[in-house]
Amino acid sequence: MSLRTIDSLGDLSGKSVLVRCDLNVPLKDGEITDDGRIRASLPTLNALVNSGARVVVVSHLGRPDGAPDAKYSLAPVAQRLSELLGKGVAFASDTVGSSADETVSALANGDIALLENLRFNAGETSKDAAERGDFAAKLAAFADAFVSDGFGVVHRKQASVYEVAELLPSAAGLLIQAELEVLERLTRTPEAPYTVVLGGSKVSDKLAVIGALLPKVNTLLIGGGMLFTFLAAQGHKVGASLLETDQIDNVKGYLDEAARLGVEIVLPTDIVVASKFGADAEFVTTPADAIEDTEFGASGLGLDIGPDSGARFAEVISASKTVFWNGPMGVFELAPFAAGTKAVAAALTTINGLGVVGGGDSAAAVRALGFTDDQFGHISTGGGASLEFLEGKRLPGLEVLGWQ
Repeated sequence: MSLRTIDSLGDLSGKSVLVRCDLNVPLKDGEITDDGRIRASLPTLNALVNSGARVVVVSHLGRPDGAPDAKYSLAPVAQRLSELLGKGVAFASDTVGSSADETVSALANGDIALLENLRFNAGETSKDAAERGDFAAKLAAFADAFVSDGFGVVHRKQASVYEVAELLPSAAGLLIQAELEVLERLTRTPEAPYTVVLGGSKVSDKLAVIGALLPKVNTLLIGGGMLFTFLAAQGHKVGASLLETDQIDNVKGYLDEAARLGVEIVLPTDIVVASKFGADAEFVTTPADAIEDTEFGASGLGLDIGPDSGARFAEVISASKTVFWNGPMGVFELAPFAAGTKAVAAALTTINGLGVVGGGDSAAAVRALGFTDDQFGHISTGGGASLEFLEGKRLPGLEVLGWQ
């Protein structure tokens, strides 16, 4: 069975279409700091508006505890969405209450509305299927059809992702189709040399994807906080750097497996070590096997890969035909520790092939460091969903749309 697309819903003119987007953008003092996910939703929303549908958009933002919380309001998102669409976006101050009823009822053909944060309602993320079903039924009452386009949540069995799709004629939007096309290339038809770059804080979050990808890749580059568990597995001291001691044996197993498969695992040869976690910290660059030999001793914190490592990683990436990158190389939010992540991002813009930024912190990093989306082959909107797809897990939000 193949993924159902918008075409399968037929003529949508004059019909109400509920669209699940992922508009979970970062906010600072009520201002959107990265509108990438909003921009990624535009092709589907424009297609539906242009078809003459009455479009009702739903999304979550942040992690409110199943009740309204002003700091997680989607009001700023409605404003930005209106600017990007070039037309008014009606905003309902609740999700399934009187404001939503009035807002949806007032829509004319080609109009669009955004309802307030789904997660202000406990039924959205409830572990109880009946409670999710009750909330989904209230959402479904607004529409004649459902389009799922929030790729960042398709790995979650939530009311607006799964149960609504069972209640209405449902299909995947253009964003989900684009994400799946790229992920299929990464898993089924990657062009060699194939390099995967993994960073981020915890190696435990990435072990499953390492296991799934090792038989498919040529080179694996390891950075971020997770690299220190790899160094420890090789017998090196890592000072006060992030370390998951309970994962050392697992990492040793993957190092052995990589050697058996002929996969090169490239670890940093130099590390930027700081006196503390902060932009004003003192820091030095030291060989990766001498982290505790700096002036900071055993209290030194590794916060980025060093310049030699950044250059080596960039060389491998630039020579590859397929690259998937998930997780920053260091604490890129702090200027002294952003160079490693910037080196990887810059290299990814140069490859003659497919370069994929795997969502989450990686997507935030490339934009924060001054890169534009069109410099990369693809920037995913779903870090966790991308990883689970690559691990070979079943994703309920896709299966309910016919994906196998």
